[in-house]
Amino acid sequence: MEGVGLVLEGGGMRGVYTAGVLEYFMEQDWYFPYVIGVSAGACNAASYISKQPGRNKKVTIGYVGDTRYLSYRNLLRHRSIFGMDFIFNIIPNQLVPFDFDTFFASPQQFVIGTTDAHSGEPVYYTKHQLNEQTMPIVQASSSLPFVSTPIHYEGRTLFDGGLVDPIPIERSIADGNTKHVIVLTKEAGYRKSPFKQRWLAKSFYPQYDGLVNVLVNRSAIYNRTLENVEQMEREGSAIVIRPSSKVVVGRMEKDPSKLEALYRLGYEDAKRLGPHMKEWLFA
Repeated sequence: MEGVGLVLEGGGMRGVYTAGVLEYFMEQDWYFPYVIGVSAGACNAASYISKQPGRNKKVTIGYVGDTRYLSYRNLLRHRSIFGMDFIFNIIPNQLVPFDFDTFFASPQQFVIGTTDAHSGEPVYYTKHQLNEQTMPIVQASSSLPFVSTPIHYEGRTLFDGGLVDPIPIERSIADGNTKHVIVLTKEAGYRKSPFKQRWLAKSFYPQYDGLVNVLVNRSAIYNRTLENVEQMEREGSAIVIRPSSKVVVGRMEKDPSKLEALYRLGYEDAKRLGPHMKEWLFA
């Protein structure tokens, strides 16, 4: 798999689709040498790199009904609708142990995308660069505006990486990869609608001009990136795994039956493409 990058989109709870795809990859013992993800994509990538089948499903679907995981109570108490301490501390250290030793020992390169709130630029970090600070940066990459607080790291204020680089394919190319497996969390033909509440973003984040501009331009960035991905798919330099049916799961979805169905769809879509992927990857 030399020169192949695995690129993982975010999408909040729609990330269970990616979890299903990665579950199939782990069953096949397919561990890509280069993995880049943003938001939920970065979260799912961590348990893939630590080689823990079933863990992503346990963490997301298994705890979605727990108010500590996702609730408006969290938003009122901690200014984050997702319980960040619960997700990034209590779960990996107590409830569903994360294999930090395997994760850090893995030769896989792991790149995490974030958004700088002041400049509005994408900022990328790697596992080898961060070491024990990797999980706080994965948290930063998952910190959505309006419903989460940012992470402050080395003088930067960091938000969700999916805002400015939702499908970080260009970074993967810049890092030397010539072939890509791209996992999306919305069906074919989807395009993002424009954000028309600049006044709201500006009133909410008067100190973060970069973030405000990113929010306003987010749909154009996303839709342009999708066009590039589709062009790569047509040219044969990328295999794109996307939901084969319309996604009815929202970013903040709490219905376990819907989440289970989307997880299963991710697994089955990856399995269906498996023979073609194997030939393409190992040709």
